[in-house]
Amino acid sequence: MNEIPRRELLTHALALAGVSAVTGTRAAASPSAPLDETPAASAPAAPTAQAPVASAPIDTLRFFPGFTRERVRTTGAEIHVLKGGAGPPVLLLHGAPQTHISWRLVAPELAKTHTVVVPDLRGYGDSSKPADGESHVNYSKRAMALDQVEVMRHFGFEQFPVIGHDRGARVGHRLALDHKIAVTKLALLDILPTYYLYTHVTLEFIQAYFHWFNYVRAAPGPEEQLKAQYDAQAAKATTDVQREYSRVYTDMANLHGMCEDYRASASLDLTHDAADLQTKIACPVLALWATKGPMGRLYDVLAVWRERATQVTGKAMPAGHNIQEDAPAETLAEIRAFLA
Repeated sequence: MNEIPRRELLTHALALAGVSAVTGTRAAASPSAPLDETPAASAPAAPTAQAPVASAPIDTLRFFPGFTRERVRTTGAEIHVLKGGAGPPVLLLHGAPQTHISWRLVAPELAKTHTVVVPDLRGYGDSSKPADGESHVNYSKRAMALDQVEVMRHFGFEQFPVIGHDRGARVGHRLALDHKIAVTKLALLDILPTYYLYTHVTLEFIQAYFHWFNYVRAAPGPEEQLKAQYDAQAAKATTDVQREYSRVYTDMANLHGMCEDYRASASLDLTHDAADLQTKIACPVLALWATKGPMGRLYDVLAVWRERATQVTGKAMPAGHNIQEDAPAETLAEIRAFLA
């Protein structure tokens, strides 16, 4: 396809989706700010007169036996992180709108052979939510990647493999470009490069990933829509996992952090990515995608990643978008084989 100027393409795509483009810089709408690259659900319900009271935090260590919890100060944030196991390190990064608990079915098993580090990304879960910054700079993948390098250094690891899902995989992609020596292997779960997707916009992409265009609207519109949607869903939570996710999803600070993540992806991240188009990821890459999601149906996943990395293997997984939660045994097997 012919190259279209990035801003023109994004503006055109947003117009097709019926939303306005990102405009300027905005300070956080709430004291601090976070859902997922799963195809967008139907329009959220109107706010109810009485919003449900947020549930108390669940002690998520119950999902990670033998792990410990810590809060690590980085250059631009404070990162809530769990660590467990012994042996060579591995960093697990979650997607949106999830938190570290999306890895609860994989991390404890992986910790039998590795030192497993499982953080909340900045803006998500119980990590801090910095102010937006000029052009959403504090939620750029560059800033989020630096967090993770500093978290791993805090635990004594200068080099490590990264396993990222969804937005965490986008952080992992930037990690491998900005910190080539640090990242020894990179597994990317159900994503393609952000720059590729925003420069190959089709009607099918907009229909499958409408939220990519909805969330980048100026605050607080998307945040308020999401708050109404998740307040309505919170009352239906029946398990500890559902209740903990609901606690996060109904918090305006988390919702704002997540939307800032998307706003950065549609603006400053594209500038960073454009500067690296001729730079291939040097470490081995494993690309996994969901058979029940649109990624593999819309794109040749391996072909796209082979344009951006020197060593790429991968396969479709029998799962929906949240691969590590839908098919944990299969995901664990692929990760172990990749790390071996």
